[in-house]
Order: sequence, then structure tokens, then C-alpha cells
Amino acid sequence: MQLDPRQLAAFDAAIATTSLSAAARQLRITLAATSLRIKALEATLGQRLLVRGKVARATIAGQALLTHIKRVRLLEADLGAAMGLGAGNESHAFQSLSIAVNADSLGSWFLSGIQDALLDQRLTLNVTVDDQEHTLELLKNGDVIGCVTTAPNPLRGCLAEALGTMRYRCVATQKLREALSSDHSEPSLHQLLSQPAIGFNTKDSLQDQFLKQCFGVSDLSYPRHHIPASDAYRAALCAGLGWGMQADVQAPNDLPSGELIDLYPGRFVDVPLFWHHWQHEPSQAARLTRVVVAAAKQRLIQK
Repeated sequence: MQLDPRQLAAFDAAIATTSLSAAARQLRITLAATSLRIKALEATLGQRLLVRGKVARATIAGQALLTHIKRVRLLEADLGAAMGLGAGNESHAFQSLSIAVNADSLGSWFLSGIQDALLDQRLTLNVTVDDQEHTLELLKNGDVIGCVTTAPNPLRGCLAEALGTMRYRCVATQKLREALSSDHSEPSLHQLLSQPAIGFNTKDSLQDQFLKQCFGVSDLSYPRHHIPASDAYRAALCAGLGWGMQADVQAPNDLPSGELIDLYPGRFVDVPLFWHHWQHEPSQAARLTRVVVAAAKQRLIQK
């Protein structure tokens, strides 16, 4: 089966712009032509690919096709580099890769661990930041070629590489610690929940996981801040706005210095991480996979 590149371009543009009319403007063709090309592609594949509405989005079959389109483009870029057909007939053009990473990894081990390789291999990254329990959906949808996630089982056509474990501790400032429990004992559940928790966003479940592990309780309602930026999150903790979970790898010098203290020494939440990527990936993506895994082995807990 041979797919028409013009039909593929129309479908890809419709998803990228979330609009058939915007896709038509981008391709410099009429709205009717754009719609007809997508309908012809759907007829060829015998599948509905696009949900048409105020916001155009891909069906499950359409998501699989998007993944195929991205793979072909990367493979074509590989071929072009091998044959010296880069931009301006140069084989040293930068290659762009889309990935998804959780904020804690991005702000600690991930970027610092791969930065030299990005320069050496002339890679640029289009990074989507999401909770580690949700990044896999972006790979499934074909939005990225690799992601850091907590899911151990790979999607069909993909591989999952074990990266290691991020260990999170329940921390707060000394001042807040004294406000919770004046006799310097570990705060009780009631005392802890008398102060707001600080979470990254509404998807962040680390606080709930810790409360379940430490106190055996779940489905609690308690005050929370949501601060979806790593630096601002840590600043809020250090300002005493509440208690929260911090990974050892994020700020290893905080606990010994006393800026942030461990409220429950010896108790923590371990989060295993995995790098999911295509089983048959282009050479640049394969190089990125090797570097990501190597960086994680150096910085994360290996069990």
C-alpha cells in the first residue's frame, strides 16, 4: 500500500493546527481540497482518522498514523544526512526530536546528563513537561518519540528501558517543623494536615502516596498549593508556605544544610522511572536513548 504524501500532509497539518481551515491556509490550498485529501486518506486506510469539530483531533487510528508520519520524517532526515542532503546541502544540520519528561527529572538529572550529547550530536529538543504518570499518553498519541514515565510496560511497537528510582522525602522549613510539633517529635497526621501541602499540579499524587504509606490513609481532603514550576515549587517550600515532597536528586544539599528538613526521617516514596521509545527508531533517536539511559544510571538509585 502506498500513501499519498499530499494526503498525509493535509492530515498532519489538520492535527497540528487543530483546524481544517488553518491547515488549508498552511498548505495554501482550499478548505475543500484539504477535506477531500483527508477523506481520500481515510478511504485508502479504511479507517476514520480525524474527529471533525471546533477542534480537529486524531482518532486512535489517526494517532497511529501520526506516529508513522513522524518516524518516516526522522528516517528521511537520517537518509538525507547520510547522503549529505541537509539544509543547504550540509550534512551537519541540527535534528529536532520531540520528547516528554516529568518536571522533577528535567530540573535535576535529565538535561544536565544529556547536554553534552545534544551539542555533540547536533540535536534540538522539543520538550513537553507533564507528570511522570501521564507522559506515556503523549508517546501513544504520536506527539513524541520518547518519554520518561512510571509505566513499566511498553506500548505496542515500543521498548521500555529501566532508568532507576527517584526517592522523595516529605520536607519543610525548620520554622514550619516547629509550628507543627513544638516538642520536636514527628508531626502527627492531624498536625501535618493543619498546614497546606505544596503540589506541582492537580496531577501530582506524591503527597497522597506518602500519606498512604506513612499513615495508612487515603482519599483525604486537605489544603494544597499547586505550583507547576520546579524552581517556584522549591521556593515555596523554602518560604515556608507548606510541606511537600522533594526528590533527593533535586537538591541533595538542602537536607544537610537545614534549609529544608526531612519531617519523617527514614520514610520516603520511591518512584521508579522508565524511558519508553520506538522499537525501530532513527539513528539520532537511538543515540538519545543511549545517552538518557546512561545519565539516569549515574544519577538515579539503582536497585
